Amino acid sequence: MRARYGIPLGIGAAALAGLGYAAGFEARSFRLRRITVPVLPPGMPALRVLHVSDIHMVCGQNKKRRWLQSLAGLRPDLVINTGDNLSDPDAVPELLDALDPLMEFPGAYVFGSNDYYAPRLRNPARYLLEKVSGRHGLNGNPAPSGVPRNPWWEVQEAFDDAGWSNLTNARARVKLPLGEIALTGLDDPHIKRDRYRKVAGGPERDADLSLAVVHAPYLRVLDAFTADGYPLILAGHTHGGQLCVPFRGALVTNCDLDTDRVKGLSAHEHGGNRSYLHVSAGCGTNRYTPVRFACPPEATLLTLVERRGTA
Repeated sequence: MRARYGIPLGIGAAALAGLGYAAGFEARSFRLRRITVPVLPPGMPALRVLHVSDIHMVCGQNKKRRWLQSLAGLRPDLVINTGDNLSDPDAVPELLDALDPLMEFPGAYVFGSNDYYAPRLRNPARYLLEKVSGRHGLNGNPAPSGVPRNPWWEVQEAFDDAGWSNLTNARARVKLPLGEIALTGLDDPHIKRDRYRKVAGGPERDADLSLAVVHAPYLRVLDAFTADGYPLILAGHTHGGQLCVPFRGALVTNCDLDTDRVKGLSAHEHGGNRSYLHVSAGCGTNRYTPVRFACPPEATLLTLVERRGTA
């Protein structure tokens, strides 16, 4: 019996151990990533931008709530929230409690599909199957039908009351002691709510810096922002791949972005221009797949410094 069942039992035990690690440890092993990006005009002092994304708050996630609160100790000059704040319609009070210290700082936000719609139970393997079939993340998805809505309006009201700028297919300006920042944002391309024509025109030349913000980094959006000349694009959505292979990286991105740029700082080129792209791996997961492997949850402190030559 030992010879017949030893290997399958060993594989099963290893799988259970991996699942326990992914759900019990890594999914709650919050990290802060620090990155320097040379995008500021000459002579402008360094600017610290805290990028948070994909919180996917569920009731009772006290460690995540305390960790988010602790980020206020970084004293950022600007906070950018790139959406998917909820994974539980009852978790709005806990989400706002987690973000309350950060809302003392200037900020801006866009929403993702999970701000608008409650999560659904799905087979995680479908992402791999869609990629193999060539249907993965080509143009985004239609808005869900027959799905309960999350109370996104409560989150929006709290963010607006705190003075954060709503970048839902909109432009905004944030005046900081270090300079004036122009922001251009889009609603979530993953469910085809982006309307680039409403915000087209490129950076605002009389601002000290212009930034582009979106939840899901679909190529059509990155191409548009880059062609218009934005020096830096901030996005989330990918969860960094969420379940990654050690020493290889992500298998999927849940959009048409390549896996080499699934998280962190990279470059995007289009129309003869080149932009920096920062994709946050996010600090949460869908409530039905509360696991991460080789991809710990994170937020990023971006230190923007003077650019070196052309972008």
